[in-house]
Amino acid sequence: MNLPPKVTDRAFARLTEIGAAAQGLALRVAVEGGGCSGFQYEIALDAPAADDLVLEGQGEKVVVDTVSLPFLENAVIDFTEELIGARFTIENPNASSSCGCGTSFSM
Repeated sequence: MNLPPKVTDRAFARLTEIGAAAQGLALRVAVEGGGCSGFQYEIALDAPAADDLVLEGQGEKVVVDTVSLPFLENAVIDFTEELIGARFTIENPNASSSCGCGTSFSM
């Protein structure tokens, strides 16, 4: 059974702070080939497409395209604030290894 990614309350709260929904935008999380480990995450504000998986919470949306969805099964999309900065993060149980940059991984 394929489990969709989950989005934390913290990530939805950050989207509210940004005002994404007010602009008609959602947080797009995609997986693309490249990066230092084979795949990399692409995270950006974007308009939802007709065939996207839409995850909703707190009036905000996170979208994942159908090609990226298998790579993000059961992943957790979060927002973290650390000394080095604040960013959206992805905890992906499907990744066998990841790079120190946090945006590149292999399966």
